Amino acid sequence: MNGDKRPLAMTMGDPAGIGPELALAAWRDRTLSAPFVIFAAPSLLAAAAKRAGFAVPIIETDVSGARAAFPTGLPVVPLKNVVEDAPGRPSAVNAAATIESIERAVQAVRQGEARAVVTNPIAKAMLYQAGFSYPGHTEYFGALAEGWGAPAFPVMMIWSEALAVAPVTIHIPLAEVPKALTGDLIVRTARVVNRDLRVRFGVTRPRLAVAGLNPHAGEGGAMGREEISVIAPAIEALKAEGIDVVGPLPADTMFHAKARARYDVALTMYHDQGLIPVKTLAFDEGVNVTLGLPFVRTSPDHGVAFDIAGKGLANPSSLIAALKLADRLTQ
Repeated sequence: MNGDKRPLAMTMGDPAGIGPELALAAWRDRTLSAPFVIFAAPSLLAAAAKRAGFAVPIIETDVSGARAAFPTGLPVVPLKNVVEDAPGRPSAVNAAATIESIERAVQAVRQGEARAVVTNPIAKAMLYQAGFSYPGHTEYFGALAEGWGAPAFPVMMIWSEALAVAPVTIHIPLAEVPKALTGDLIVRTARVVNRDLRVRFGVTRPRLAVAGLNPHAGEGGAMGREEISVIAPAIEALKAEGIDVVGPLPADTMFHAKARARYDVALTMYHDQGLIPVKTLAFDEGVNVTLGLPFVRTSPDHGVAFDIAGKGLANPSSLIAALKLADRLTQ
């Protein structure tokens, strides 16, 4: 824990998911993580604690009182919107509160009351039903950052000690990836990754490995030409800027141990190309960190898990890892 007295700002996530019990479990492990305050419904957390058998006092407070409250209970800033307590039964009724939690956590960081945002998982389908117009957390944080008066180009990176990956295209259908993939998008993504690894992660000269889009990285054009027409020119442009980058590489040989030792982060061309290997290697320890923002945002690398919500079975390891990384990146 560093000397900064400000807490981390945690969001509630979907209240029907495992977020509430993860937050409670993370507080119980508070000797291993930074102080945090959660924007949620106090009654929701109290009920979740009772169901899970967690002896966690719930302390209603504002952000400024969170640090003092943290040693004796979970500090909670109450939400204004209604929250239904129905674990495992998602509802669009909770969308307004879910979004409010995100917005107020970001506001707390913007106002200097908190150091970073740590988010619990959301159910995007529920938000879409209520009119939410962003593909996911990453894109929404980019929109919120625009209100700070600084340009933001959000990049999703899944980080773990074993592997870090940054998909160039994220929450779009697989069929739309080839037309969405441009040289400019690859270059902009790589620039953000390179900068944030240097500035926030302290990597002096980041090594980036860029995957191909097609099997065998296109096999010289026999299995697709995106590597030749789009990806390779982008890599050459990045090299000209002094960025340490290699590729395009066949994705099926990028993720074994010897290959991973040769780079700091892998840039993949689409979501599952990168997230399948990192979740296979570090499902419970992986952290979703949004790069390219004027603030730090981390999150567990898993979803809402409605099937086990409210049963006390959720593993808090990824949320605790997200808290630790947020603490580390704001020291």
